[in-house]
Amino acid sequence: MESYQLAAEVTPSARQLEWQKLEFYAFCHFGMNTFTDKEWGHGQTPPSLFDPRDFDADQWAKAIKSAGMRGLILTCKHHDGFCLWPSAYTEYSVKNSPFRGGNGDVVREVSEACRNNGLKFGVYLSPWDRHEPTYGQGEAYNTYYKNQLRELLSNYGELFAIWLDGACGEGKNGKVQQYDWQGYYAVMRELQPNAVIAISGPDVRWIGNEAGVCRKSEWSVVPSWLSINEYVAERSQKTDDRKFAKKHNHMSLDLGSRKAIRNEKELIWYPAEVDVSIRPGWFYHKNEDDKVKSLKKLFNIYLNSVGGNASLLLNVPPDQTGKIAMHDAMTLDAFGRMLKREFPHDLLERAHACSTSETDPEHGAANVLRADDSFWQAEEDDACPELVLDFGAETAFDSIVLQENISTGQQIEAFELYINRRNRWKKIGKYTVIGYKKICRFRKTYHAKKIRIAIKKHRKKATMLRVSAYKREE
Repeated sequence: MESYQLAAEVTPSARQLEWQKLEFYAFCHFGMNTFTDKEWGHGQTPPSLFDPRDFDADQWAKAIKSAGMRGLILTCKHHDGFCLWPSAYTEYSVKNSPFRGGNGDVVREVSEACRNNGLKFGVYLSPWDRHEPTYGQGEAYNTYYKNQLRELLSNYGELFAIWLDGACGEGKNGKVQQYDWQGYYAVMRELQPNAVIAISGPDVRWIGNEAGVCRKSEWSVVPSWLSINEYVAERSQKTDDRKFAKKHNHMSLDLGSRKAIRNEKELIWYPAEVDVSIRPGWFYHKNEDDKVKSLKKLFNIYLNSVGGNASLLLNVPPDQTGKIAMHDAMTLDAFGRMLKREFPHDLLERAHACSTSETDPEHGAANVLRADDSFWQAEEDDACPELVLDFGAETAFDSIVLQENISTGQQIEAFELYINRRNRWKKIGKYTVIGYKKICRFRKTYHAKKIRIAIKKHRKKATMLRVSAYKREE
């Protein structure tokens, strides 16, 4: 069997499917670095410096939700080792800070604010710890790290993600810690079986840069060696170098095409996440208040990530007061309203659909217009299956959104879009993969009675879960 035929049989886990449906969620880098104006702390700053006097987790959640995001991941411990919860395993935490008189718990307040505002909650726990004395001592530190994992994974409700970067530096003894990844994963699966383990983990793959740059063709089925932690760590940031966030020329542009997987024996479902900050840095810096990304920049990143078979993790760093800065919050709110204007109402809601083939009546073309889990599937011997969607009358649109039924794998390798006016077909776009979601955004507004989706190349069983069309509100 050819590798691409094997790839057609690879499907996501239930946790990966649920994660993919979130599409767009927040990272909140907050901690000691917020107060030292650094990106990477050295782990020696006294806890007394951590003092967000107007801390308001509810304001975070409301600002993030206003942008259309559906979850939040908090940096519970960054590389400096300072813990945002009162860990029983270290004195370097909020329990020895002025925050809430030493009785505070940032993780608890943020997790509760998320749930009160309908957001999913996730945690980031840096494996590298520049404060902890046992770092670099092998099993002693691995035990310490697992104990902290147990605290976070047991006491803050259900998590949707556990985010692990690959940073690994020397400890105080000059030794580099050998992380017990499999032991870490065992704790995660035991305590949070529905959470995806991201980046240095088996469930979600790093896009390959921190600049919001995406591949033209993003495959979720890739060679298994991409999930090996040594490979991830080798490509992770080694120093406090902000230029790293701009580097993407080293990113492999093809991970899952027939050519890329030709000689691979083991393939896995390993979807991509785009992590990018709303500011140049990951933590808050006052001198970056005028450098918040524009709506145009954010929208382009959104189109290429959420609209290109990846999820978007947008970092929004709270400031020293303990709130998301006004400019950032206003940008988030404006962006959320922009998304509603760009994709206001599905114009295909009352359309009619037909296809060149379908496997059976339960998988007919009409399913692509329904807002449920039913889907269209073409016959396997239909080499170039097509869908035709009839608005019923000439309709103006500037976006078409397509979704494969990824629960049965990622199949479509190339497709074209056509419009019909006065009984003549005209090609308006040529594309590669679809995956979970493909947003086809046009430079002009088209007017047509019908749309044709021509699948030019697929792996085994071409499917479509949903097709929508939109016209931006003026």
